[in-house]
Amino acid sequence: MASEKKLPSAATMAAINFASGGFAGFVEVCIMHPVDLVKTRYQVYPDTNASIVTCFRDMYRAEGFLSYYKGILPPLLAETPKRAVKFFTFEEYKRLFKALPISSALVYSGAGFMSGFTEAFVINPFERVKVLLQSQKQQYALQDSTWSTVRKIVRTDGLGLRGLNLGLTATIGRHAVFNCFYFGIYFTGLEATQASALPGRLDIARKFLIGFSAGTLASCINIPFDVAKSRIQGPQGKTKYRACFQTIGLVYREEGWRALYRGLIPKIIRLGPGGAIMLLVFEYTSAYLTSRIM
Repeated sequence: MASEKKLPSAATMAAINFASGGFAGFVEVCIMHPVDLVKTRYQVYPDTNASIVTCFRDMYRAEGFLSYYKGILPPLLAETPKRAVKFFTFEEYKRLFKALPISSALVYSGAGFMSGFTEAFVINPFERVKVLLQSQKQQYALQDSTWSTVRKIVRTDGLGLRGLNLGLTATIGRHAVFNCFYFGIYFTGLEATQASALPGRLDIARKFLIGFSAGTLASCINIPFDVAKSRIQGPQGKTKYRACFQTIGLVYREEGWRALYRGLIPKIIRLGPGGAIMLLVFEYTSAYLTSRIM
């Protein structure tokens, strides 16, 4: 009789989820970073009204091709721990929420919310540096380096909520709300369509479509927090934007409700397909690593 395969231990599965999440995030950033940069420009500079294509063209003419990758080092450095934390904590919170007498949709949404809350503490310092670098409009070779930007922030304002961790509450709001709907929609959608067993490529298409929908809807819901984060963490002459809800209220009063959705189109272009790519890479990487150790 063939010996039964031994299931991986809880610690091994945690390590697999951590590694798979990190790799998924790395792949997503490498593909989608230029769109994220345009989104940040829309949110930091309220007078930017050009189309996405025009923004890309003007950046290329004024700042060169490498301008599309301004600020990529902080997210690349952060992406492995960030996405690893996202997926690892989601799985752990999901296990805790499953012990409660609630529906599976609430399990996924609650675990997503808490994973985003946790993830924000890891990513916020990197986001602070990334936004400042993406806001600079000079040639790539002339702008501040990542490390000089970090040193300047720490030297001037320190490591706390006025320095490297400026905008933490907005980052918490952005990630907690996004993950709540992202994971909730994705896994509820998978359960709802699971009965229709599809062959290989069609099943990948099904998962991609659900992931795309999850990333798109979550982006539409959480973008006011994203705008607030960009305003707080971006360059300010006289400090105007200080806290998450203070910034949302101020933008609404001065610029109207539409300003709270600035950058929505590039955000959707990034996190619609980006969200689908990330979930698929995570799932298949996790399945591959699990199969290798069994």
